[in-house]
Amino acid sequence: MKVIISATLRSFFGRTSETEIQGNTIEEILKGLTDEYPDAKKGIYGEDGTLRSFIRIYAGTKDVTDPEHHKEVLPEGTEVLLIPFVAGGAPEGSIISEERRKAVTLDDQEIERFNKHLLLREISVKGQKRIKAAKVVVIGAGALGSPVIQYLAAAGVGTIKVVDFDVVTLGNLQSQVIHSSRDVKRPKTASARDTIRNINKNIEVIAENQQLDAENAMELIEGFDLVIDCTDNYKARYLINDACVLSGIPLIFGAMYQYEGQVSVLGYGDGPCLRCIYPEPPAPGLVPTCAEGGTISPLSGIIGSIQANEALKLIIGIGEYLSGKLLTVDTLGLRSHVLPVKHSCSCPLCGDNPTIVAPEDFDYEEFCGLKEDKNETPVEGLTPKELAHRIENGDPITIVDVREPHERAIVRFPSALVIPIGQLARRQKELNPEQDTVFICKEGKRSILAINTLREAGYKGPLYNLKGGMDAMKDIIFSNEGGWL
Repeated sequence: MKVIISATLRSFFGRTSETEIQGNTIEEILKGLTDEYPDAKKGIYGEDGTLRSFIRIYAGTKDVTDPEHHKEVLPEGTEVLLIPFVAGGAPEGSIISEERRKAVTLDDQEIERFNKHLLLREISVKGQKRIKAAKVVVIGAGALGSPVIQYLAAAGVGTIKVVDFDVVTLGNLQSQVIHSSRDVKRPKTASARDTIRNINKNIEVIAENQQLDAENAMELIEGFDLVIDCTDNYKARYLINDACVLSGIPLIFGAMYQYEGQVSVLGYGDGPCLRCIYPEPPAPGLVPTCAEGGTISPLSGIIGSIQANEALKLIIGIGEYLSGKLLTVDTLGLRSHVLPVKHSCSCPLCGDNPTIVAPEDFDYEEFCGLKEDKNETPVEGLTPKELAHRIENGDPITIVDVREPHERAIVRFPSALVIPIGQLARRQKELNPEQDTVFICKEGKRSILAINTLREAGYKGPLYNLKGGMDAMKDIIFSNEGGWL
């Protein structure tokens, strides 16, 4: 059977995107995968030997994640997909009421501006009025938010609230096309507001330059028709999902990594929410974020445009929505799939017996693995200056680089031993337990996972994490090199 592996999991499969595995059932295929790629076992199975809950398995378009399907014989030629979480149905009518639609008028300038919409039978004047009456929140004014915000503004959405707490950096400009060089160091919300007004000065723009948290989530989306998730971390995604479900507001989810993206409509009608599809996120560091793994610049335009398209369909009340469906797009392999996803009766948020009743009652830090376990031995760290000082002094020290090959190609750490996280347990004999070992990655997160992985494997030597990773180390100057690392 052909098995297609999402980019976020490929580090466990020797970087391969697809492989042929002998087997007639999911059980046989999974065994064949882990036999051929031993490192994959840690990626797809938890410590208890069960499939990790942030991974879904499809045989064609059938969801076969549940172990009850793993012994079923698959039709010959079935394509099996491993789809991890990256932080449909016929329309039931517009999310904009008739009363609000009728309260809106279009002037002569707007009729000229939106004439391409008015010519479409499914949109026409009624649909354009609904667009003008709509109030949409876009959370995240980065790579995904850029096309979403610009296309909503160009389409004439009457009120757009942009929520972000970050400032524009030079590194943002590769994919965040809503910003320009003159916006560097400005709040992203201010830059986005100016771009919207340049597109259409009649749009009401609300710029919320603050970080979303459990205390303000409900307030930030209150009174709006639709929320679009354009964030880049798991904590924000679950928080947005929970706030939307509790507020009864549909959510358009979008995510991307390297060359792949996902889009779905969540919490709409009887459709699933994010927790139904992915009950919990991957452990910190297990799956790299787009900030760590990078993305090709047009990908955000592709995924963001699909999010904007879903938003307009919901507002107008036309077409087929991605509610109960997960669209996956692989731009490198030119593949896309629309996969069914189901509402879960056991979902703690929207199931039969919900236990989550308010965002502030839920510990997102602990859920997303961002809080240290008091029972675990704390991970000791070295600052870049401390590490540089030890190297300059010639202290006996082993440096292990757990980054991906493309990350090391950008900046190499001299004399570092390269060991992928999935290989640490079986390659621990390459380390000297009598000598300090320092782990490095891009941001200092995956290296913590590496240390915990080695500890679980029984390694007893002293282990240290480079705080802030290579991002924090890049300005360190070594006297013997006469330049930067």
